[in-house]
Amino acid sequence: MRRLLVMTIIGPDRPGLVDSVASLIAEHCGNWLESRMARLGGQFAGILRVEIPAQKEQLLISALGQFQKQGVRIVVHGDEPNSVSQAVRLSLLDIVGQDRPGIVRQISHALASYGVNVEELQTECESAAMSGETLFRARAKLSIPRSCSVDEIRQQLERIAEDLIVEISFAELPATEPAKR
Repeated sequence: MRRLLVMTIIGPDRPGLVDSVASLIAEHCGNWLESRMARLGGQFAGILRVEIPAQKEQLLISALGQFQKQGVRIVVHGDEPNSVSQAVRLSLLDIVGQDRPGIVRQISHALASYGVNVEELQTECESAAMSGETLFRARAKLSIPRSCSVDEIRQQLERIAEDLIVEISFAELPATEPAKR
């Protein structure tokens, strides 16, 4: 029997960290399925999903403990998919505008009020080409319940964008399999 595990990793960034984790997973007959990883503020942060033989799970978790000595924390959870399949639509939200505190809070609060789940979120600040001011960019993949009005959500986001003086782009993604949780 095989087990699916989700791991979060955070600690000081250094060359070879991903290789060390990947090697341990391979040594325990694991398969690296998917991941999102980045260096943020000198720290390495990542989340990954692996498949491993059930009998090797505890051995792998114990072996990952060696990273504690290097200041790297790895937390392992079983990937227990939600058995209740929700009818959802996937959408992509892009936001661009002059940076200011509260952009993510206001947008995420509005989405949560409609029961929208943020599946993925990527944000960054950069210098605007002409003015040199700080420009905020965000891209989010959203899971919207079928019971929600996409037009109503779009209108609410447009009102918030006007208040924040940011531009938004909101588009439904082509229908695929139901989102897994």
